[in-house]
Amino acid sequence: MCLAVPFRIREVNGPEAVAERSGVTRNIRVDFLPDAAVGDYVMVHAGFAIERVRAEQAEEDLAAFAELEEALRG
Repeated sequence: MCLAVPFRIREVNGPEAVAERSGVTRNIRVDFLPDAAVGDYVMVHAGFAIERVRAEQAEEDLAAFAELEEALRG
C-alpha cells in the first residue's frame, strides 16, 4: 500500500522545496511538478510531490489524519 500525505509548500529552490504539514517541515523534491509554487498544496510520497491538490481537499485530508491519530491515541 502506498500513502501520500498533503503538504503546503513554503519555499521552492529549483527541484527542491520546503513543505509543511501540521507544524512539521520537510525537504521534498518537486521534479514531477516543475511549476510548483509557494502556497501550493501537494501530495507527497517518498519525499516527492506527486500531485497538486486544492486547498479544500488538502484540509479535509489533514483533518481526517488528525482524527485518525486521535482515535489511535485514545
